[in-house]
Amino acid sequence: MKDLDRQICSLLQDNARLSLSEIADQVGSSVPTVSEHVKKLEADGVIREYTTVLDAVSFGLEVLAFIFVDLDSSVNYDNFRRQCRTRREILECHAVTGTASHLLKVRVRSTAALEQLLSALQQWKGVSKTSTNVVLSSHKETLSIPLTIDR
Repeated sequence: MKDLDRQICSLLQDNARLSLSEIADQVGSSVPTVSEHVKKLEADGVIREYTTVLDAVSFGLEVLAFIFVDLDSSVNYDNFRRQCRTRREILECHAVTGTASHLLKVRVRSTAALEQLLSALQQWKGVSKTSTNVVLSSHKETLSIPLTIDR
């Protein structure tokens, strides 16, 4: 990846509301050049989306938990992943190594809501076991990835 692309990505990752003009000023390039690079980064899927990160607790989503899910067979993986995409309280779904096959990050209003979600998950075809860790407090949470610029 070109140095200019990394600089643009770094700036947009820190503040996706920057104008092309502001980005051009900060990277020392022209607006048309920056615009061309941003369009290419979007087309190539490097920039996947622009979003707003909200404070979950402000919306009553008090409980953050990580659920390890074990499926009885890889035959059920596609269906499991599809079902995960339909549940808004499931924020992330990862295939993992270790004692479980998948790790889910979930946000819900209460422990009662978490219990209902667990009950639903445990009824999905192929789910043989779940293990849940409830987060007591969070000290770092970010969507930013570490970008380094080779010099």
